[in-house]
Amino acid sequence: MPESTANTSTASTIAARSVECANEQETLRVNALHALAYCPRLFYLEEVEELYTQDDAVFAGRRLHAELERDEGDDWEELVLESAELGLRGKVDALRNRDGQTIPYEHKRGRCYRDREGKAQAWESDRLQILAYACLIEAARKIPIQEGRIRYHADNVVVKVILTDTGRQEVREAVQRARALRQSTERPPITTNERLCVRCSLAPVCLPEETRYTQDPERHPVRLFPEDDDREIIHITEVGTMVGKSGEQLKISPREKPPVTLPGRQVGQLVIHSFAQVSTQALYFCAEQDIGVHFISGGGRYLGSLDTRQGSIQRRVRQYRALSNPEFCLELARKLVLCRGESQRKFLMRGRRGSEAENETLNRTIDQMQRVLKQVPQASALDSLLGLEGNVAALYWQALPAMLSQNAPPEFHFVSRNRRPPKDRFNALISFGYALLLKDIINAILVVGLEPALGFYHQPRTQAPPLALDLMEIFRVPLVDLAVMGSVNRNQWDVETDFDIRGEQVLLSSSGRRKFIDLYERRKEESWKHPALGYSLTYRRLLELEVRLLEKEWSGEGGLFGQLVIR
Repeated sequence: MPESTANTSTASTIAARSVECANEQETLRVNALHALAYCPRLFYLEEVEELYTQDDAVFAGRRLHAELERDEGDDWEELVLESAELGLRGKVDALRNRDGQTIPYEHKRGRCYRDREGKAQAWESDRLQILAYACLIEAARKIPIQEGRIRYHADNVVVKVILTDTGRQEVREAVQRARALRQSTERPPITTNERLCVRCSLAPVCLPEETRYTQDPERHPVRLFPEDDDREIIHITEVGTMVGKSGEQLKISPREKPPVTLPGRQVGQLVIHSFAQVSTQALYFCAEQDIGVHFISGGGRYLGSLDTRQGSIQRRVRQYRALSNPEFCLELARKLVLCRGESQRKFLMRGRRGSEAENETLNRTIDQMQRVLKQVPQASALDSLLGLEGNVAALYWQALPAMLSQNAPPEFHFVSRNRRPPKDRFNALISFGYALLLKDIINAILVVGLEPALGFYHQPRTQAPPLALDLMEIFRVPLVDLAVMGSVNRNQWDVETDFDIRGEQVLLSSSGRRKFIDLYERRKEESWKHPALGYSLTYRRLLELEVRLLEKEWSGEGGLFGQLVIR
């Protein structure tokens, strides 16, 4: 065969394969069209970023379908259908024959829409969903469908939706819009219909009220972000303890105590300290249940976490693109240094007590810190910003011993910050607290779906992921420094039994680690009113909120990151 003919044949084959691949586009879930009609941003979060939240409404809907299936027995018929031609797939709630006509039924837990005359109507997203199911049945089963029906159980109403050629065209156009949106790398803007956000399960991810606040600072945002996470954080501190799986529960078996079981849905994190063990089955279960798994060494150092992220590729692509811009990184870093520095300065301001001489020394340090912080907005490079941050930190740690109460045991007196290893009891407490904080920050980053290894301020020179080190700066003072100083001044520590002294190295003993974990977790349960947003969350929830606010900085909805400064 001549070379030119062979090339033509090859090109034709490639073209044919391209057409074939184009025709074999992945089908869309009918439920995705429901999300698209409800809010394009909701569709994008679910279908592109693969974010799903199982809230009370979702579980209530599942219970309704289970009850219907149980009550109707053999009369209940669910259909799983797919049509490549239509580009849809889905599971029809029920299919019934009425007067010789096949009618798809969709069951909704809530109430129907009422027009001005009070007549029952389908909500727009529900209407598109039942039309899509009707078209899917026609395409897959090759039978004509004249109507679909939606039963709204809250007011016991059945609404008929007639399938016309206009309705079929509406479904096809919705499929095309959905496919186009799936190809986009940018999230759609938040909806202008605020009422939709109140009922949306992904409002804690989308944060629409926070975006509206940045657009209009005069408004008072409604808190749609959950105030607290009631799932437990389980710390396994006893050497030799085995963590396994039993049914839908985690089974924790200490060496010399009876085993304890916990339902997976009640566990938010599993923290393995020292040489406790966890089975492969338990790890799989934690991944399925979105339970964070983290590892802390016997010496109190953070070792790593189980990363089970799936999807969220577009979110990380946007992160990579934004944090590859040096000017943008510098802008974020300035906010970060100011946030931590102001918290350190205001913490010291709380300690102005005692003699005038002591207050004079503290006041002088506080004034020096303020003068340095005023230079931060003018820092033109990360290197100069690092120098300013170092000056503020040196002043802070130099003055911090003055915060110790006169009744605090002399064994807790210290001169400055020291680590790797800590050389005194106070620094031992601080170091272990920072390890637990690093664990929680990484947990929040993984929950949100960002990349811990790519930060904007800290450089990838150590074992710890830079983005986690960046975000830690915001919470060091309120979650660790403040809690440690308070516990020492209240004489909550036993200077002998709570610490393990090995030469110049000072670590927490087993009892000390357990006591600190309890102190730290209780601190995270306390609430803090956000300085800008004006609503209160527990510190545990604020960790995740701050990561989500950071993501908004490169999503065109920024303005709220780095404002958590203690009063």
